Amino acid sequence: MFFAHWRARRASRLLIEQLRGEIVAAARRPALYQELRAPDRLGGRFELLTLHSGLVLRRLVALGGLGDHMAQELVNSLFLHFDDTLREMALSDIAVSTRLKRMKEAFYGRTSAYAAALDSGSSAELAAALARNIYGAQVPSDRNAAALAGYVISLEAALAATPLQDFAAGRFRFPEVPIATGG
Repeated sequence: MFFAHWRARRASRLLIEQLRGEIVAAARRPALYQELRAPDRLGGRFELLTLHSGLVLRRLVALGGLGDHMAQELVNSLFLHFDDTLREMALSDIAVSTRLKRMKEAFYGRTSAYAAALDSGSSAELAAALARNIYGAQVPSDRNAAALAGYVISLEAALAATPLQDFAAGRFRFPEVPIATGG
């Protein structure tokens, strides 16, 4: 009995790691940095990882049941990944704790802002949230944020067609949607 439980937990952990890997790969698509001018530094990568994670979490929660459990496991995995990354940067325990707290607040704040904009159906509201969070004070142009909003809306639509079985069976692949250049 113990070994069956252990194998199930290990399989669950591997499934969540695979899902996190798909999200990381999507957030590191070169076109996001080259075409849409997302900042290619630690903060910019965190922002795009948060954006893509939020979309997957949104889909999992919408599916309910096992999707809710997978969403929580994914969040736990993401923050363990953030913790590991900060420790690899040779930060002290106190600095890691402080940074993780700020990252948690940023993660949930941005995820909520993007969800509200998607729920409103306003691409302008979504573009404004993306411009503020991804591009910060150095918004290169409204066209980049608008193009990124179009990409996010396309991802949201593609994810809406992804059944729970694809997530649960480890068949999930992040949807490939075109990235229109912002100019």
